[in-house]
Amino acid sequence: MDRVSSSMRQAANPLPRVLSRRAGGGGLEAESFERAQTVSINKAINTQEVAVKEKHARTCILGTHHEKGAQTFWSVVNRLPLSGNAVLCWKFCHVFHKLLRDGHSNVLKDSVRYKNELSDMSRMWGHLSEGYGQLCSIYLKLLRTKMEFHTKNPRFPGNLQMSDRQLDEAGENDVNNFFQLTVEMFDYLECELNLFQTVFNSLDMSRSVSVTAAGQCRLAPLIQVILDCSHLYDYTVKLLFKLHSCLPADTLQGHRDRFLEQFRKLKDLFYRSSNLQYFKRLIQIPQLPENPPNFLRASALSEHISPVVVIPAEASSPDSEPITDLVEMETASQSLFDNKFDDIFGSSFSSDPFNFNSQNGMNKDDKDRQIEQLYREIGALKEELESFRTESERRSLQLRGRISELEAELAEQRHLKQQALDDSEFLRTELEELKKQREDTEKAQRSLTEIERRAQANEQRYSKLKEKYSELVQNHADLLRKNAEVTKQVTVARQAQGDVEREKKELEDSFQRVSEQSQRKSQEQAEVLETLKRELAASKQELQVLQGTLETSMQAEAEQNTRIAGLEQERDSLSQAAAQHSKEMAALQAELQHLRDTHNSEKESSRKELETLQTQLQDKDCAQRTLQQRWAEEQFALLQGSAREAERMVQDALGRLEDPSHISCTGSADYLLTTTSAASECMERLQDAHSKYLVNRTDVSTLLPCVALFAHLISDTILQGSATSHMAPMEPADRLLETCKQCGSEAVSYLSSLQDSSSVAGANCTAVTNCLRRISAIGEELRPRGLDVEQEELGDLVDKEMAATSAAIETATARIEEMLSKARAGDTGVKLEVNERILGSCTGLMQAIQVLVLASKDLQREIVESGRGAASPKEFYAKNSRWTEGLISASKAVGWGATVMVDAADLVVQGKGKFEELMVCSHEIAASTAQLVAASKVKADKDSTNLSKLQQASRSVNQATASVVASTKSGKSQIEEKDSMDFSSMTLTQIKRQEMDSQVRVLELENQLQKERQKLGELRKKHYELAGVAEGWEEDGTD
Repeated sequence: MDRVSSSMRQAANPLPRVLSRRAGGGGLEAESFERAQTVSINKAINTQEVAVKEKHARTCILGTHHEKGAQTFWSVVNRLPLSGNAVLCWKFCHVFHKLLRDGHSNVLKDSVRYKNELSDMSRMWGHLSEGYGQLCSIYLKLLRTKMEFHTKNPRFPGNLQMSDRQLDEAGENDVNNFFQLTVEMFDYLECELNLFQTVFNSLDMSRSVSVTAAGQCRLAPLIQVILDCSHLYDYTVKLLFKLHSCLPADTLQGHRDRFLEQFRKLKDLFYRSSNLQYFKRLIQIPQLPENPPNFLRASALSEHISPVVVIPAEASSPDSEPITDLVEMETASQSLFDNKFDDIFGSSFSSDPFNFNSQNGMNKDDKDRQIEQLYREIGALKEELESFRTESERRSLQLRGRISELEAELAEQRHLKQQALDDSEFLRTELEELKKQREDTEKAQRSLTEIERRAQANEQRYSKLKEKYSELVQNHADLLRKNAEVTKQVTVARQAQGDVEREKKELEDSFQRVSEQSQRKSQEQAEVLETLKRELAASKQELQVLQGTLETSMQAEAEQNTRIAGLEQERDSLSQAAAQHSKEMAALQAELQHLRDTHNSEKESSRKELETLQTQLQDKDCAQRTLQQRWAEEQFALLQGSAREAERMVQDALGRLEDPSHISCTGSADYLLTTTSAASECMERLQDAHSKYLVNRTDVSTLLPCVALFAHLISDTILQGSATSHMAPMEPADRLLETCKQCGSEAVSYLSSLQDSSSVAGANCTAVTNCLRRISAIGEELRPRGLDVEQEELGDLVDKEMAATSAAIETATARIEEMLSKARAGDTGVKLEVNERILGSCTGLMQAIQVLVLASKDLQREIVESGRGAASPKEFYAKNSRWTEGLISASKAVGWGATVMVDAADLVVQGKGKFEELMVCSHEIAASTAQLVAASKVKADKDSTNLSKLQQASRSVNQATASVVASTKSGKSQIEEKDSMDFSSMTLTQIKRQEMDSQVRVLELENQLQKERQKLGELRKKHYELAGVAEGWEEDGTD
């Protein structure tokens, strides 16, 4: 490649010849232009792995138009080490491609001489199989193909923009020309697609490579490729339709097959390119049709749409104003809808959405009529808004279509303008050439006239010389008779002349042999030989003149002798020149042998360096494979650790199912469904992450978080399913608990398979997914069924139930205060102390529940305000019907629990009730408030202040519940009288009798306890079955 670079430097002569074709300007202007071009080219073509800046490339393009060629560009490029740096060569290809497309038309003429050097460089870079090596090799082949195509088809400009008429003229209305042109276009497009595909294969498409500098460096030249491909595809389609109209279909079967293959590749590459963020802001890539054109149907040509590549302007243009108007129109329509909405509902409608006291006092008929009227008006407004949106979309589409048409017309006009400029430049060049030819013709005519005049003068002179010669011949005959000695001297002179002629012939033969042996110096030797021939001819002429002079006059004898002596001197000089040329030939042969030896040594050293580089490359590949294997093992170790920890978490959850402290935990079916849904979504993400890991085992960044989240959600689902089974009938509870255990076992099996390298590829979580589906199905069976109300009335029902709960709590508080007053008035001593303690703890519990209900209202108001958007609270409740039904159920349970607890406390104070009933009621009301907290917490923001208040109120309720239970137990221990067990006076027989009676009593109580537990289970089952009848809920089958 060093010899290639040296040959390129030798081909590009010094800059004075470069400046010969520049258009005007003095020496300073030329020097300034050369300096500016050198700076821009060096900035555009450098070793940094970033995309070529557009301003530097544009300066290079303008420079070619300024100097009407590319001599300056090649003179600067020849000094760059293109064969030593792949990034530098890649950016050179990009800039050269731009010059061929948008530069002056003489760029192609000035670049053809470097075609062989580009081929050698392409073969050199083709030996590298990674990095930019293959990319540079393929790009150089593409540039060579482009130069050959434009050289064979000079009618095609560098940017390939032609009209249909020009395309027809390019083929000269000859079907053979069209056939050959189509084949050349296929070859051209094949090189473009090959570069396109190689660039995409060299990128890691799993990451956002288009936003990195290295990725943009590789993707930037594809803009030129996209521009070329769009034109080549359009011209190929048109030429194939033209060929099918002239030739049989069987003859063009090979053309159709090749076109279909390139169509599929080009369509796929255009689609992949349009999805990259880098191209979206630089170029608008067209999309090819779904199916290729049918060339067997001539009418399909009218359906063909030429793909237009649009490069958006860098600055803002008036084209964006219609879109802005559409956005403003849509904003105006939305504001009009909002103003009408405020006029109908009033601006204070959403100020206090939970103020239900004023609404409850309205007449129901008036309220229904107002609601119907509002619904009608809302429907009308929605239709009006929809019509506004439809009209805006229609206008937007029309304007965008018009914009596309104008852009296409603008591109066509720009193409016509550029073509007209090129035609005018071509005509101007031809005019200058014609002027030069005319001047040359006039000069030739003047020289011909002068030659004719000289010829006539020579003829006259020849006639005079002929007459003089006749006289001299006569005088010579007289002189011959007078002087015999002169004749002898003439004979000697003739012999000397013969010797000179023989020597000259020998010299000619020797020069001929020298010229045959030294072909590289043939031109110089030919010039020397021609000079010798001319001197020999001159010598012959001089000898003839001398002979004539000797024959004509005796006075010419001295002159003849002098000339003979001069000829002898010339002979000696010629002999010396021949000897000198022989020495030069020997020196040249020695130098040639030295160059051959040097070339062989350099070739041998290059071969050794190549072998060394190949060995280093193999070592590097081996080390890279070792590092990749080690990295994969480390990544798998991380996966094993995560899977092992996840397996421990799931096993811990399964162990907690048998924990006695967990048996008292309860949960709702709705919360179980929420947890199961989250686990199912996590399973889908885990499957996708597992598939990606199997494709690339060196990256577990997406799999590790999914494994951890999977363990958390599966553990939560198992525990929540167990807690829900404690509140469910026996049969669904057993099925739910068994399914949860099976789900945990399948999860443990799946996580175990992830820890083994041999089974990680076959790890399948389908069994876990099936278990989650069965848990969801059981949860749906246990979930409270929907209320028999319209969805639009759910909001009102929530407000009513919350208000009823508040009223029930206030009533319970008032009853407890009343019972406390009666106890203080009628009881004394220990009974008064017990009653005051119990009723005081109940009052504290009611106050804590009241605070919790108020906090729940505030949190619900915040949830509705943040989630409803432009909708009303009723629409929000209707949209989230399941959550709304949970709130209604929880509110009912709280109100009912408060009422039952007050009744139990009243009986205990009167001495007619049981302390156990009061403790059970306390636990029940605590569970109901927990359900209300959970239902309110589902859609709340975790950083919400109202959520923190609600959680604090929930903790206060739990503390108050514990206080009620503690005071009840303490009062029971104070009031109950404990019999003293004195067995001192009993005999052995009596003690044995009492022991048997105690055993019988224990067995009876155990049997009764078992029956009561069965009864409790049946009651729970019946409660779930009759919940819809008792509280008006719908069956799942009618939903």
